Amino acid sequence: MENSNTNQVNIIDIKMPFWSMVVFMVKAAIASIPAFIILTIVGALVFAVLGGIFGGISLF
Repeated sequence: MENSNTNQVNIIDIKMPFWSMVVFMVKAAIASIPAFIILTIVGALVFAVLGGIFGGISLF
């Protein structure tokens, strides 16, 4: 079934002072550092497990 009570919204402009945008972008960059560290640790663990499982297999 299709819901006939939906409305389409188009955002035309966002009015935000320049320095507020700068502060927001700096906060976003600082917040991304712990996320990058966590993703690096998870990736290293995945590669360590896969390396332990498939490390003895030589293709050449």
